[in-house]
Amino acid sequence: MEFIEKAIETTATINAQRQLVLDEPLPFSGPARVRVIVFMPEETDIDEKEWLRAASRNPAFDFLKKPEEDIYTLADGRPFHDQR
Repeated sequence: MEFIEKAIETTATINAQRQLVLDEPLPFSGPARVRVIVFMPEETDIDEKEWLRAASRNPAFDFLKKPEEDIYTLADGRPFHDQR
């Protein structure tokens, strides 16, 4: 038996019971079995404080805690003043 697949894009909400509730009725009647692919929206970028907190706890950055890596002082460089 050969199946002809037809894709329909719609939006939905996942409710508190983890059920998918469609925003609009489907353009065909059932009962019928369907395949469902759920695309979750990407998380927004994490804010700077959260990123710094994660980086400070990540062992990949432990080398920065070594005294030989502490090469800058407050006297280094020049102040930056944003001209916006």
